[in-house]
Amino acid sequence: MVGNNAWREYVQDFLESKFPNLRETGYQITSPDTDVYNCVAWAAGDTERWWWPDALEQDYWPVGVKRERTLAAFTEAFQTLGYGICQDAFIENGFEKIAIYVDENGRPTHTARQLHNGHWTSKIGSSEDIEHDLEGLTGEEYGLVARIMKRPTG
Repeated sequence: MVGNNAWREYVQDFLESKFPNLRETGYQITSPDTDVYNCVAWAAGDTERWWWPDALEQDYWPVGVKRERTLAAFTEAFQTLGYGICQDAFIENGFEKIAIYVDENGRPTHTARQLHNGHWTSKIGSSEDIEHDLEGLTGEEYGLVARIMKRPTG
């Protein structure tokens, strides 16, 4: 069995190879890997199922939202949870925010949720959850942040 430190180093090497900005912006691993939920579910606060707009309807997707990998469909999916589009990623008292990343073709690749300390939390596929800077995941793998949405807390 691989020791805890060796495993952590392996995971860090994996994350930093996929997301080189993490080295510069900083991050920490906050939970073990699991394939029960993904980044969209994690941003939505759901750790019981995998969210994705797959055409075969094998994954969860909100009822009435088109099952397509578009920024419009992802926006609508989060609107079903009370989120609305907002202008910036600054921490705002009384609100929680999510970010939607898109590739060079404008297709969603990832979502993240803002924490109370202003950092962001992400589930990296079926890998670990991490706390990171918003720009830490930008680059070739996930693209750029295309949309920030917010909803009132409480």
